[in-house]
Amino acid sequence: MTTDGQRLHCLVTGASGYIGGRLVPELLQEGHRVRCLARSPGKLRDHPWAAHAEAVRGDVTDPESVAAAMRGVDVAYYLVHALGSGSRFEDTDRAAARVFAEQARAAGVRRIVYLGGLTPHGVPEASLSPHLRSRAEVGQIFLDSPVPATVLRAAVVIGSGSASFEMLRYLTERLPVMITPSWVHTRTQPIGVRDVLRYLVGSATMPDDVDRAFDIGGPDVLTYRDMMLRYAAVAGLPRRFIVPVPVLTPRLSSHWVGLVTPVPAALARPLTESLRHEVVCREHDIARYVPDTPGRPLPFDEALSLALRKVREAQVATRWSSASVPGAPSDPLPTDPDWAGGSLYQDERHRPVDASRAELWKVVEGIGGDNGWYSSPLAWAVRGRLDRFAGGVGLRRGRRDTERLRVGDSLDFWRVEELEPGHLLRLRAEMRLPGLAWLEMYAETDEAGRTRYRQRALFHPRGLLGHAYWWSVAPFHSAVFGGMARNIARAAAEGTGGRRRASRIRRARERRSVRQQRTEPAPPHQE
Repeated sequence: MTTDGQRLHCLVTGASGYIGGRLVPELLQEGHRVRCLARSPGKLRDHPWAAHAEAVRGDVTDPESVAAAMRGVDVAYYLVHALGSGSRFEDTDRAAARVFAEQARAAGVRRIVYLGGLTPHGVPEASLSPHLRSRAEVGQIFLDSPVPATVLRAAVVIGSGSASFEMLRYLTERLPVMITPSWVHTRTQPIGVRDVLRYLVGSATMPDDVDRAFDIGGPDVLTYRDMMLRYAAVAGLPRRFIVPVPVLTPRLSSHWVGLVTPVPAALARPLTESLRHEVVCREHDIARYVPDTPGRPLPFDEALSLALRKVREAQVATRWSSASVPGAPSDPLPTDPDWAGGSLYQDERHRPVDASRAELWKVVEGIGGDNGWYSSPLAWAVRGRLDRFAGGVGLRRGRRDTERLRVGDSLDFWRVEELEPGHLLRLRAEMRLPGLAWLEMYAETDEAGRTRYRQRALFHPRGLLGHAYWWSVAPFHSAVFGGMARNIARAAAEGTGGRRRASRIRRARERRSVRQQRTEPAPPHQE
């Protein structure tokens, strides 16, 4: 809200994009009303804030739809770019910005807020990459408009889902040794996505006489090489070896990035072209209007840690599988591109079960220990021995309780991370692995009212060894995980889960009885 408690009506373009999708809930939290302009409003339905914001159909190049979206708006956020849409994206960006500025003036909008790119100092405009040149031009169009504008200029944005950050992530995680272009020695000033959003939200309430551009960046000035090395350190990867060579042009670099990472080459090329120039903030005047608090803007390593937090806190399984509200702007959103958020491999199985959910849940909750894992006992035994050989716990821990599980229980070389009785059992692997792994088991009811068993094995690799590990064991997944799903469904249908449990309890009691007999003192000898 403004200082006098007034709620602003904000228009957000690009709400389906990286920054826009994170800005909307921040504005809502401040008490503002939000309207989103999108070519396909249906794409916004999966956002957790969708029910609290208005979505209208339109295109920033169409004056009529922009005019309709601007009605009653106080602050208009322009967060769209034609990057990656073709060789003439500069023309599209220019035309769209002019339409937006003209319709903002006609509608009486109080302020335009634009997030652009940080440009190098002293470099002629003609020498800039098309990406940077277009962003600078769009910003100038808004500054030349009669509507007061706030133009924020940022370099690399650190947050899971940001294209520049994902490129950094994949390059560092997948390549222990890198032959890189010379641009790895170019200096830049990265900024955490939390600070970007803080400046964007604060820009809405700037005084009417503020009409200018602001450089925004974090406290660290780093080369791309520095960022990769520090990423490896924060992510717990071995030190990366980087060998720059002068022969990789931006075009070749984009193909190289496209080969190594899932970031599309059409997007990687303008990003790598921009890295030819040093982009460092020349001022920090934004703090006059959006004051920094202690520790803000965030240092690079802290912004990295937040971007990797979901993995570090072992919450990656829920992040990649659900549309729940993200814990922070640095977390991935369910609507981010498929290549955002890092690598997560999964093996998912579904089986109909001719039994009640209660019967199925008995089998699920009774898994492990003496009852085994319902598939390939030899494979599980070998994996357990290999884990012990590598210094891990192996399969020797068994279960705490023969009938019930609770969060935190050890279960052979797994740990119970989440338990929703009758529905979900999530196990986190504690075996020696080059990454993080989870096993999820669900007792569900399908659309037809029938019981269904669903199972997911997830693996987040750490470094190149992690990727190699996944693909080396992938051929055995059908036997191990496929067999597991089949046998659990069969055990529930046949009611053998309860008999297995009873048998297991009986064997446990017999072992306790034997141990007691061994420890009881012998009776005195009688003549």
